[in-house]
Amino acid sequence: MAHFAQLDSNNVVIQVIVVDNKDTADAYGTEKEHIGAAFCERILGGTWKQTSYNGNFRGRYAGIGYTYDAQLNEFVAPVVQAPATPSMDLNALTSQSL
Repeated sequence: MAHFAQLDSNNVVIQVIVVDNKDTADAYGTEKEHIGAAFCERILGGTWKQTSYNGNFRGRYAGIGYTYDAQLNEFVAPVVQAPATPSMDLNALTSQSL
């Protein structure tokens, strides 16, 4: 089975699907990305890039929200900001304790 990621207009992954090997193979049975991508486009529309479940190519397995970087030819994980920790107002805490 092959995995393909659909990209939006900003190269952000919006879905990842599994495609049967027969739908990615040429007449000799050799799997080709462009054949699988064309199959996905014909069935679902959009732009598609193959991704490796084992991370064997394109850096890592693509997930929703990842970005495809054409220069690196890799999927890049989104940067997640840690939530801000509410600051403790020591004066308020002290005055409430009294």
